[in-house]
Amino acid sequence: MKAISIAILNMLVKMVIRRYRPQIVGITGSVGKTSAKEAIYCVLKNHFRVQASSGSYNNELGLPLSILESKAPGKNIFKWIGIFLKSIMILLRGKYPEILVLEIGADQPGDIKKLLDVTGPLKVALITDIGVSHLQNYRNQKALAVEKLSLLQGLKPESLAIGNFDNENVKEGFAKISEKISYGFNEADFLATDFQIIKTATSIGLNFKVHNKGAVVPFFLPNCLGRPNVYSALAAAATATVFGLNLVNVSDAMRSFEAPAGRLRFLGGIKQTSIIDDTYNAAPASTLAAIAVLKELAMGRKMVAIGDMAELGPETEAGHNQVAQAIKDAGVEVAFLVGKKGKIIFETLGQNGFVGQKYWFDSSDAAKMNVQNELEPGDTILVKGSQSARMEKIVLEIMSDPMNAEKLLVRQGPKWK
Repeated sequence: MKAISIAILNMLVKMVIRRYRPQIVGITGSVGKTSAKEAIYCVLKNHFRVQASSGSYNNELGLPLSILESKAPGKNIFKWIGIFLKSIMILLRGKYPEILVLEIGADQPGDIKKLLDVTGPLKVALITDIGVSHLQNYRNQKALAVEKLSLLQGLKPESLAIGNFDNENVKEGFAKISEKISYGFNEADFLATDFQIIKTATSIGLNFKVHNKGAVVPFFLPNCLGRPNVYSALAAAATATVFGLNLVNVSDAMRSFEAPAGRLRFLGGIKQTSIIDDTYNAAPASTLAAIAVLKELAMGRKMVAIGDMAELGPETEAGHNQVAQAIKDAGVEVAFLVGKKGKIIFETLGQNGFVGQKYWFDSSDAAKMNVQNELEPGDTILVKGSQSARMEKIVLEIMSDPMNAEKLLVRQGPKWK
């Protein structure tokens, strides 16, 4: 039944794309896809009719549903019929977005090619990062890189490849691409400098400057933390220029950008504490970036609650050991580790001279009250883990505004609860 439904959805998608010929921005990467997508949408929506993928709809089911402006219907046959009828209405109504901004996922080899067969050629192929996440279905990191870089096969002759050149795998993969735009904190077409986290009694955000072709424009991202959000802004800036916008347009638009829930968001905590909520997912690179934010931002005690980093395959032990070392180097005073893989961090901290307090729990449910009891006024705590670790349950326990959890946190819908 699922295969038949997907085949019908794909047929409808191809009909819609053939009918309206939207320009498509395809985004892939080990981390940062959703934030880059939201930043690009934030900028382009002021100037074009734009539609972006819903949430993280980036697989064989989610991608066509996004293009057809629909949500996952589950097993409800009437909702499926509604989607098919809505798709026919889209074909008949005579109006559709000019630009589609789509996440393109890759859980296993060949996924990107399958999705490109559905979307057709891309106007922009953007690769945010190639790290060590989702390795469980790949022989090694090189095989993962080959899959991510296969997005470039979706380019037309007049299209552009955009990539984060701070990531060596991306930079190397772009070496033979002639029409490309790079971004990053090092040598790049869109270069970020003067990066600062600004925190006052009433506000928090990121200050930085973006350089491109001799122009230098200041950016401020309110309520955002860390370099990952800067990368999203750079991706948006690079993409915006493809559609004729300039850096001032991008800087102005990004003042209204909100980091997606669970992606380096700053939240108030109980007992006058601060929370860095990065609970959407976790890989070594994103976890190290989040720990760097904690190190820079914390005024009182630095604390972490870190759960399993899943789907690392052969890099599981090395990735968790790397995080343990970063926890020690950041001067964390209290560390809560969660899950079977989180126990690797706990044990490594016991071996590497970590002088703070450390606790291990088998689940976020088991940990959350212990975290709450340990908090003291002035503490700053980073909460992070893969989706399977459900670390948002800890944030819900310690946030000062739980009544707004559905708006502020990830995985608050009925199916998760």
